[in-house]
Amino acid sequence: MAGAGGGSNDVQWCFSQVKGAIDDDVAEADIISTVEFNHSGELLATGDKGGRVVIFQQEIENKSQPQCRSEYNVYSTFQSHEPEFDYLKSLEIEEKINKIRWLPQKNAAQFLLSTNDKTIKLWKISERDKRPEGYNLKEEDGRYIDPNTVTALRLSRNEYCTHQQKSEDGAGPADKNKEGQFDKIQVPVFRPMDLMVEASPRRVFANAHTYHINSISINSDHETYLSADDLRINLWHQEITDRSFNIVDIKPANMEELTEVITAAEFHPHQCNTFVYSSSKGTIRLCDMRASALCDTHSKLFEEPEDPSNRSFFSEIISSISDVKFSHNGRYMMTRDYLSVKIWDLNMESRPVETYQVHEYLRSKLCSLYENDCIFDKFECCWNGNDSVVMTGSYHNFFRMFDRGQRRDVTLEASREGSKPQQVLKPRKVCADGKRKKDEISVDSLDFNKKILHTAWHPQDNVIAVATTNNLYIFQDKVN
Repeated sequence: MAGAGGGSNDVQWCFSQVKGAIDDDVAEADIISTVEFNHSGELLATGDKGGRVVIFQQEIENKSQPQCRSEYNVYSTFQSHEPEFDYLKSLEIEEKINKIRWLPQKNAAQFLLSTNDKTIKLWKISERDKRPEGYNLKEEDGRYIDPNTVTALRLSRNEYCTHQQKSEDGAGPADKNKEGQFDKIQVPVFRPMDLMVEASPRRVFANAHTYHINSISINSDHETYLSADDLRINLWHQEITDRSFNIVDIKPANMEELTEVITAAEFHPHQCNTFVYSSSKGTIRLCDMRASALCDTHSKLFEEPEDPSNRSFFSEIISSISDVKFSHNGRYMMTRDYLSVKIWDLNMESRPVETYQVHEYLRSKLCSLYENDCIFDKFECCWNGNDSVVMTGSYHNFFRMFDRGQRRDVTLEASREGSKPQQVLKPRKVCADGKRKKDEISVDSLDFNKKILHTAWHPQDNVIAVATTNNLYIFQDKVN
């Protein structure tokens, strides 16, 4: 399985770390709802249903142990969103973090956007290892200074002794008040302190979405971003919080005529005027903001004709696209529906250039998956650093990788049973019929409560992050 570096050499994936509690009784607030690497891969952010954002930082590699890649440790944790209540609609607004997107770094601080169903926030993550002292508020013994007695610069202790000695020698008078203290201002200075990571909200973008926000995407112009809900897409400027521009609106005049909703949206990585959005009908529309201010008319429509032989009661549900991602080079885009991953060439709208079956063995189980609501699960997908491999999740804590060049695929499992450092992951296979071989798992034995919906791939290295219910697994390629 080729990795971020490409090539024909197989990558052996091994366990690196697992974050989160081991308890079987999982609190609802601890369930991970999004995972995202920053642009350098040094930071890894997760959001959960409790409205918290946890950021992990990659430690500097240990030169004495070159076979071990550096680990990710907790860098900052903060409460991004709180539960709210919409009094006009009598609806509770969950604090769950739906998406996190990192902004390109411009200075020493890092910035990220996080969103729940209604409100988007811009957070600044900064470090502080020095603190200012000497604000002329207190004396050395702790008593507060009367500001009316402060008249000039306060001398340091050495300067005070020198000045006092000159006064006693008759060289000049000492500037003392009635209590014998100098009425002088001390210049504040910076003193070293333990490193402190601060997360502060810089912008709050609210009151622009009637329906639940499902996507946010940073534009390549580094100034604007889009946010999408079920029926509308808005364009924001990062510096302006009180207004946004509606660029897509598919809400019909009569809601009874509603036939599809927006499921995901993303900006092109290089063309600031281009974005795509997917729908619950399995279509992807590419829009050009140069054509018109309101992009209700798409420039391109990507849709694959349905195979009549696979037509069933569940066809419309499983064709709904849960995620869309542009490749890093901007030539392709990847979509994930319930059973498959498809790669589209932006120059060919009629059909995908590649289709990968994620868990085709579940097609016979769609009825039971409908009854337990699993058929509505929204799986995400991601590219590796050079777009040669794609990854997505499945059930039973399985995740799938597809090598585009070698046309090979592998199924791996995120499990604590094999969680020893540098332990190589064994490929897993699911048996769809009754003849189960050794080391295979029957489709009837799959645990649908264990699912991997959120995955992320390091932008440069073969390091992946996989979110099971409340645990974050980090895997890496085996370093010889």
